[in-house]
Amino acid sequence: MKERGGSNDRGGAVARGGVFVARGKEDLLITKNLVAGESVYGEKRISVEGQDGVKVEYRVWNPFRSKLAAGILGGIDFIHIAPGKKVLYLGAASGTTVSHVADIVGPTGIVYAVEFSHRSGRDLINVAKKRTNVIPIIEDARYPQKYRMLVDMVDVIFADVAQPDQARIIALNAHHFLKNNGHIVISIKANCIDSTVDAETVFAREVKKLQEEHIKPQEQLTLEPYERDHALVVGKYVRVKK
Repeated sequence: MKERGGSNDRGGAVARGGVFVARGKEDLLITKNLVAGESVYGEKRISVEGQDGVKVEYRVWNPFRSKLAAGILGGIDFIHIAPGKKVLYLGAASGTTVSHVADIVGPTGIVYAVEFSHRSGRDLINVAKKRTNVIPIIEDARYPQKYRMLVDMVDVIFADVAQPDQARIIALNAHHFLKNNGHIVISIKANCIDSTVDAETVFAREVKKLQEEHIKPQEQLTLEPYERDHALVVGKYVRVKK
């Protein structure tokens, strides 16, 4: 069992704490299960006995079902999601990745999970019943003013919103909720934005849009072999003084 630190190990180094790798025939990305004995979406659980003899349960994090996990395994150095952090998650869907983010931030952190679809939202609400550090918000991420009373200032925004204007959506939410020098992590789906040009051109355009919104890109990674024509971009937000 190895905890991933903030090193430059290109094998998948991530933000300090909260994400682990189980060594075996194949390395598995895992998170410490916030609700021991419970799977969220049928994922495998692993129990490991610590030095004090107490068993700790972990959940396997499948990179084919999570853009964030794919980015970590691909070699993103810092996702900036860590124990105790407040995270705004845009495009929460049914809560599979949200559940792992909840594991990472732990009982002292919070995940504000925004999802527009009422069908997916029902699953998300069920996840939040067990993981009480998840606050489900069934609203449209394009209109952050609708949930401004529910969300505190956050350390990180993660966005997986498959919309043509996704850079604008994350910027709007950053202006509302992201702390100065906080971070964004965005999953960009190229063919959702413009299917008439190659993916690299789309990624470059989206990064430029983020820069215009005071988000300084720090890392960029394509998500093959887990996702085609997707990139994960990490940036730092500098709030402009008025």
